[in-house]
Amino acid sequence: MSVKVVRSEGAIKLATGTNRNLMVSTPLKIADTDSSTTNNANISCYGKARSTVVGNPLSAEELRKIDAYWRACNYLAIGMIYLRENPLLREPLKPEHIKNRLLGHWGSSPGMSFVYTHMNRLIKKYDLNAIFLAGPGHGAPGILGPVYLEGTYSEIYHNISEDEEGMRHFFKQFSFPGGIGSHCTPETPGSIHEGGELGYSVSHAYGTVFDNPDLISVVMVGDGESETGPLATAWHSNKFINPIRDGAVLPILHLNGYKINNPTVLSRISHEELESLFVGYGYQPYFVEGSEPESMHQAIAATLEHCLNEIRRIQQESRSTGTPTRAKFPMIVLRTPKGWTGPAKVDGHKVEGFWRAHQVPLSGMHNNPEHLKMLEDWMQSYKPQELFDAAGKLIPELKDLAPTGNRRMSANPIANGGLLRRALRMPDFRDYGVQIERAGQIEVENTKPLGVFLRDVMRQNMDNFRVFGPDENTSNKLQAVYEVSKKFWIAEYLPEDADGGELAADGRVMEILSEHTLEGWLEGYLLTGRHGFFSTYESFVHVIDSMINQHCKWLEISQEIPWRSPISSLNLLITSTVWRQDHNGFTHQDPGFLDVVVNKSAEVTRIYLPPDVNSLLSVSDHCLRSTDYVNVIVCDKQMHLQFMGMEEAIKHCTKGLGIWDWASNDQGVEPDVVIVGCGDILTLEALAATTLLWEHFPELKIRFINVVDLFKLQPDTEHPHGLSDRDFDSLFTTDKPIIFNFHGYPWLIHRLAYRRTNHKNLHVRGYKEKGNINTPLELAINNQVDRFSLAIDVIDRVPKLQGIGAHAKESLRNQQIECRQYAYENGIDKPEIVNWRYPH
Repeated sequence: MSVKVVRSEGAIKLATGTNRNLMVSTPLKIADTDSSTTNNANISCYGKARSTVVGNPLSAEELRKIDAYWRACNYLAIGMIYLRENPLLREPLKPEHIKNRLLGHWGSSPGMSFVYTHMNRLIKKYDLNAIFLAGPGHGAPGILGPVYLEGTYSEIYHNISEDEEGMRHFFKQFSFPGGIGSHCTPETPGSIHEGGELGYSVSHAYGTVFDNPDLISVVMVGDGESETGPLATAWHSNKFINPIRDGAVLPILHLNGYKINNPTVLSRISHEELESLFVGYGYQPYFVEGSEPESMHQAIAATLEHCLNEIRRIQQESRSTGTPTRAKFPMIVLRTPKGWTGPAKVDGHKVEGFWRAHQVPLSGMHNNPEHLKMLEDWMQSYKPQELFDAAGKLIPELKDLAPTGNRRMSANPIANGGLLRRALRMPDFRDYGVQIERAGQIEVENTKPLGVFLRDVMRQNMDNFRVFGPDENTSNKLQAVYEVSKKFWIAEYLPEDADGGELAADGRVMEILSEHTLEGWLEGYLLTGRHGFFSTYESFVHVIDSMINQHCKWLEISQEIPWRSPISSLNLLITSTVWRQDHNGFTHQDPGFLDVVVNKSAEVTRIYLPPDVNSLLSVSDHCLRSTDYVNVIVCDKQMHLQFMGMEEAIKHCTKGLGIWDWASNDQGVEPDVVIVGCGDILTLEALAATTLLWEHFPELKIRFINVVDLFKLQPDTEHPHGLSDRDFDSLFTTDKPIIFNFHGYPWLIHRLAYRRTNHKNLHVRGYKEKGNINTPLELAINNQVDRFSLAIDVIDRVPKLQGIGAHAKESLRNQQIECRQYAYENGIDKPEIVNWRYPH
């Protein structure tokens, strides 16, 4: 193939299909489809193709077949949106053939199937290992069409056969009750990116190619999607690719000009500005613009082939020298009309190339004969009789254009990552614990031993495990991981970087100050069969609330799809928690992420609040071995008292909650009160409260319970980890006061336990949005989770103490006031608070 890349000093020249060179800075006028308006050449989506790469790689026969295949894709896309009967228009179209509700998005579909079709040609030509990610949220018709044509859909769903009846089912199920959604949902073969929320396609794509050296992930990025913050940052992912060990992402920015009913920002800036943007991001941009099919097929064929050859050249250079260097990978800007090949006008309003093509261009089919006729003419314009045989199957010469077997992007096992997943080789977590002779006597940084454990997990899994964090792994005390693998860095180095920078081009610790990008990388990595661990500050985990929401939904649906194999769980450590944000203040105090996770399906969510090192290690080992969950672990990184030996911790974590006998004195009798700690700081304060109570009331019978697995509080009918009502009543009693000291917002516990017998006596203390630059104890006092407030609460709740507890309450209040005054005067908590140990 003869290909020429046309450039000048100041700008890329765009070449027409007839090889005439056009300076894009020249205000060339190109006629609109109805000749009533003109568009500046800088932003025109009409006319013959204009492209950076000049060439005609397709023979006349190849061009004819590829265009026919693309017509078949477009025909199927329209059928999915509109039809429930008469799929091949073998009889005149009637109102009863049309769905009663028209749902779906046509606008971006032709452009996506256009690229998908041309990728198939190159997969066959070069035997490529490739997958396709659809960024535009509702663009599923543009993907489902080619997936059906290449046969994968019918292989998985036998009722959706490759014939007229199968096509009828295929059309009817789309955006239809009992069918499939309008996104590339988990039901879509080859999909790992649902697109239900915009902004994550690029980060997902890069996550797929980490440690996948032969994989090319083609990601179509919507120009509306490009206005989101996560997508804008994700373009920087190209700086985290090692060309030796990683595959490559080929981003294709689809400029079709409009969102739902507004222009898109990137479609209305000049060519020079757009090119400069992506050069600034570190890409080599290539442009393909136009609407005339013949020249556009040639332009995209030449451009895709050139870009894929550039990717292979970059990889071969690094792999032959053994020196990984940051490369200017290619990306493509594809400018086509919105709703390309659709109706030009409807009821006098412009549709193709305008926002009205975004969703359903024609409506009112059941009572508007003119629209019904327009739909029929539109569908017939693709000449379905030339594309499908008498039985309704794609004709053989077109069928032969698609790859076969696992080379089909819809059948690539990488997009069903559980098929390729290998269980981690795991060290014994017991070897990383701390020795405990007596509970509550020694302090350890809870997360530091976890870092050593993760170091050795990585050491044994150097091709399928990575650690992710936003510039905080050292802050979170996980720095031991750097002993086996540095932070990935392939950009420029300064001499001082060698002094503690922990940077390396072969690093497996992924750090960028964008939780969105990290989460996207991790999800892409997990969905393609690998393992990961993500830690972040509690105050900033809310940044990825909606991403976790979308991933939970993906997992929930995937569990209902037999051919989707289980993937590694998403393991998220939340540290630098609310109760140790006294130095950062009110803005860094928010434990509400747990409320978000509780909203999600019980089938895919787990929440753990280990109170010490050994329980944290036990929980983390369990999470790393699990599949198809979002595991949330909450544990602070600072120095904390240790409570359980390793074997005790394992038993406690296996149960999820339990009585701490050494902190209770109700053996053989009914307790007067049940005190519960859930969370490291909250458990400490609850334990301290019991000792204060015993100082004043030695005969008071206290049962102390610690909760590690938050979902144990729900009934077993609501969550797989939930306790039965009998077990719950046995632990928490049916009539005694329960003082529950909780890490998060107190109403979450009420929400989980509202159906329990003794709920009326459940009194929860937690974070109440009371904070500032406080000492740790003062912050606890402000939110009434401190030892003094808890002890006073017990006196108020236990009937036999209400008449005799006045003096004790006075003493406790005085101590509380003294502690607050000491903090105001000295800036720290009193030594007896900081150095408190549990008295045995």
